[in-house]
Amino acid sequence: MHLEEGYVNTFNTFNELSLPEALSKSLGKMNFIAPTPIQKQAIPVALQGKDILGTAQTGTGKTGAFGIPLLTMLYSEPTKQALILCPTRELAAQINQVLRQMGKGLGMCSSLVVGGESFRRQRDELERGADFIVATPGRLNDHLQEGTVDLSGINFLVLDEVDRMLDMGFAPQIKEIMKHISRERQTLLFSATLPSEIQGLANQLMKNPVRVAIDTELKPSAQVEQKTVEVSMDGKNNLILKELEERKGKVLIFARTQIRTDRLATMLYREGHRVVRLHGGCTQWQRKDALEKFRRGSHPVMVATDLAGRGIDVLDIEHVINFDLPENHEDYIHRIGRTGRFGKTGQALNFVTPLDVDAEKIITGVKPKPKFQFRGGRGFKGRRAPSRRF
Repeated sequence: MHLEEGYVNTFNTFNELSLPEALSKSLGKMNFIAPTPIQKQAIPVALQGKDILGTAQTGTGKTGAFGIPLLTMLYSEPTKQALILCPTRELAAQINQVLRQMGKGLGMCSSLVVGGESFRRQRDELERGADFIVATPGRLNDHLQEGTVDLSGINFLVLDEVDRMLDMGFAPQIKEIMKHISRERQTLLFSATLPSEIQGLANQLMKNPVRVAIDTELKPSAQVEQKTVEVSMDGKNNLILKELEERKGKVLIFARTQIRTDRLATMLYREGHRVVRLHGGCTQWQRKDALEKFRRGSHPVMVATDLAGRGIDVLDIEHVINFDLPENHEDYIHRIGRTGRFGKTGQALNFVTPLDVDAEKIITGVKPKPKFQFRGGRGFKGRRAPSRRF
């Protein structure tokens, strides 16, 4: 696979682009004025019909980076269709909502194809025809197996958060979906990281893609103030209550498992906090209800698993609290990246217990050097090392 590096053809405002009038008006109403770095590099390339292999963190404006070219292409060529694949229901719903808002006035129809919602409704929408489909791989495969979706007309393909999809075990479903899509298409692939597995997938799916890399180094935003407090396991509940009393605005709290999420949310509710929960065990209706209450602020506290690390897009989260640390640095960066977005400041607080032996590596991404300790012992030829006094 040949990667075209350093492709330069950027812009400074969206008014410089030759976009459909209705799309330009919608972008203006959505306050799309100056492009983000990923939009600045990707949109001109995509508008020329080139494949893109992009690396960028969440919250960098990727939806606009692929959404604006996608809608422009569909408007100029009404017979074509587009498909966007992403890892979670929440992200799919967000993308669908943003694209519908962008495309208001273009006369386009979409279909949201995700698990946990009516298969029959999705089937009916797909049979009526959709200009673009936003889907999770599992449910889209269900429709392929039932013969209720035809992907032969897809000419524009987007795979978003590819690393997350592969982490969730969707590689077989993605490969099956690709069998039903024409090779004569434009493909945009976005991922936070670019390990060999994703490069291999790109080799199979793309033709001479232009390489676009933004914020490829996993690091926290400068807008996020980080703080760590040491606490015992038994002291976590009292500490979280104290912290919530001292904080204003939306607070996103991460717990390690679904059970711990439920228990913590129940405890906070009993203590008088307006709290919602979000994890993989919730029904689709419960997820949507929780997100809506959290987004509008009627319930300013959300307790969640890592499902919310990349799967939600709430712009005004002031605080992220890691009640339990994640398993690795990458998940940590995605968690605290839910705050301090789009120029706003945010705060991230980490609870660290004596059991969190890898806390420093998870938070900083750097494994601490072992402290040197001189110990007496056998040296060469069985001689005892001399004692040292300083």
